[in-house]
Amino acid sequence: MRNNAEGTRNRILDAAEELFANRGFEGVTVRQIMSKAGADVALAYYHFKSKRDLFDAVLLRRAELMNEKRLAALRQVEERHPDDEPSLEEIIGAFTDPLLDMLAEAPDEWRSYMALVAQINNSPEWGGELMTKYFDPLVRRFIETIRRAVPGCDEADMFWSYHFLSGALTLTIAETGRLNNLSDGLCDSADMAAARARMARFAAAGFRALCAENSR
Repeated sequence: MRNNAEGTRNRILDAAEELFANRGFEGVTVRQIMSKAGADVALAYYHFKSKRDLFDAVLLRRAELMNEKRLAALRQVEERHPDDEPSLEEIIGAFTDPLLDMLAEAPDEWRSYMALVAQINNSPEWGGELMTKYFDPLVRRFIETIRRAVPGCDEADMFWSYHFLSGALTLTIAETGRLNNLSDGLCDSADMAAARARMARFAAAGFRALCAENSR
């Protein structure tokens, strides 16, 4: 019975994740989610108290794994530099590469979730609340490490630089296809290997440019 209940709960979360990613929170009903999950509507309220509770559960389920992978990557970077500071490229790569790798290695598993995170990060209604709730402790850990790599950087420049990095990353994991159209097919927004090869270098250059005037 426990295995059946867990399987049902996961089907509900999978269905909700895809529908929320495609239509947004307000564009989806609990009935539509349960229909896609192949389960009775009453089970939605057995496993989750409300639609909002279900939405939060969708976000938390993969956020924990994402955060673990990024922190592990950062620790590996720091362990390679016991006597000096890692480069900006290494630090930023530990922040961005795990997400890009997950999309490259298991796109069917991660595409909807990444699109949902991108949607939330760009939402005035949800961005400040939910990104803060699920990701800010991790982000602050990375910012502290970056701060040591560019000593003397103005704090406002530091946070603006992170803001621009966050925007570039979430646009990339959203895989909107805009890049394909703009480049007339030269570039593919789903090509996570190409994004991985460029993003950390691009973002590091931005941090350095803004921090240069105040860096020691």
